[in-house]
Amino acid sequence: MGSPEPIDADIVVVGAGAAGLYAALVAADRGARVAVVSATPLAQTASYWAQGGLAAALALDDSPEIHLADTELAGRGLTRRSAAEVLTGEAPAMIADLQRRRMRFDADRHGNLVLGLEGGHSRRRIVHAGGSATGRRLARQLSAAIVREESVVVLEGARACRLWLDEGRVAGVVCEDGRPIAAAATIIATGGAAAMWSRTSNPPGSAGVGIMLARQAGAAVADLEFVQFHPTALAGVQGREGFLITEAIRGEGAVLLDAAGERFVDELAPRDEVSRAVWEQMHADGTEAVSLDMRAIDPALFPNVVETLRAAGIDPSRDLVPVAPAAHYVMGGIVSGLDGATGVPGLYAIGESACTGLHGANRLASNSLSECMVFGARAAIAASDRSAPPPASPAPEPEPILMPDAATRQAVWNYAGIVRDREGLERLLTDPHPLAQMIAASALARQESRGAHLRSDFPVTDESLDGMHTVIAAGDPEFQAWQ
Repeated sequence: MGSPEPIDADIVVVGAGAAGLYAALVAADRGARVAVVSATPLAQTASYWAQGGLAAALALDDSPEIHLADTELAGRGLTRRSAAEVLTGEAPAMIADLQRRRMRFDADRHGNLVLGLEGGHSRRRIVHAGGSATGRRLARQLSAAIVREESVVVLEGARACRLWLDEGRVAGVVCEDGRPIAAAATIIATGGAAAMWSRTSNPPGSAGVGIMLARQAGAAVADLEFVQFHPTALAGVQGREGFLITEAIRGEGAVLLDAAGERFVDELAPRDEVSRAVWEQMHADGTEAVSLDMRAIDPALFPNVVETLRAAGIDPSRDLVPVAPAAHYVMGGIVSGLDGATGVPGLYAIGESACTGLHGANRLASNSLSECMVFGARAAIAASDRSAPPPASPAPEPEPILMPDAATRQAVWNYAGIVRDREGLERLLTDPHPLAQMIAASALARQESRGAHLRSDFPVTDESLDGMHTVIAAGDPEFQAWQ
């Protein structure tokens, strides 16, 4: 058999989660020829499993300014204000655009959107679809819209393994099977890196593939020390470890209990606070989990969570649910601007692959799906306005991306988990996986505790590091202030 046929496109999108699919749709709206590279079948990406919703200031008692204030408070002095202003200002129009694209959100009998409450939000502003099935329905709807677009080619089961560099710019990608895709603009939308940790809510593929691709091309990365640990992932149930129990359930009144059956935390505090409190309570009680009491919650509100728990032998209407923190979302990623542009010509990054500074040191719940849409659209517009000559250099040979093995994932959990110290991080520096090394180097450089980054040897927040992002460009991490 010969080599696969090359593809020419205006834009190639690597990743078919919410960010990638929405970017492809917006680019197609503008007349661009788009190729989408999806390692999994459509509608089976990490976005499919997202139980949270989309945050947008839609209520009469809410505003983008209040949403902005909540985002900055959760970010612990590290939120990039310009990125947060973009998200909170453009999120309401994004919801309207999704509705125009036939996305149906949960509404009351009068047709008004039902807005949920999650940790760190001072107002009800979370838009859901099917309760905790938002990611599933969003992925399905975007996938259905993509296949109707004649100007979009989707390569399912294909994996991008190298970026095509041509005279200092990215001219497309090369897939594992050797197929080259030439494009004037390449958008990385491969999701995050939380599967680098052994206990995670993410599927195995969420191991920073996009970050590694971008680093190969010379892009900078930032804030890799900040990983959000979700406080309520199922614990102690074989085959279901790390299954996420959405924060929206706590927003409806579920509570966390210690070994004595007593509440020990404000369940709707920002996630870094709740995860830390759960971790400390587990150690104080000598247990592997705490209990989530959702017996007073209407099971019909969260059908997929209830279905999964019952299949695991837990009836949440009668039983307490054992939960413990799990790595859930990496705030860091490929350094990108407000239109997704990286420092490498022709290369853009969006969604959890990117780091605009929006999330600071601790992501505000449900800002991430909104980020996928808002910044995905911005990158699509910027990329579709770009033109470039065909690449002069031939496509490079495939070069598989290194995935973490079990030993690396356990080392990242042990040494870059909820609590870190110098000794453990220095051990992680010797791990053979380059992303594990970058996580360790970033966490070592930040000699303070801030948001999701807790150093037992530096337990206090260093105010001189307010607004300072940990950037790896060419060598050791450096602190940079972003405007």
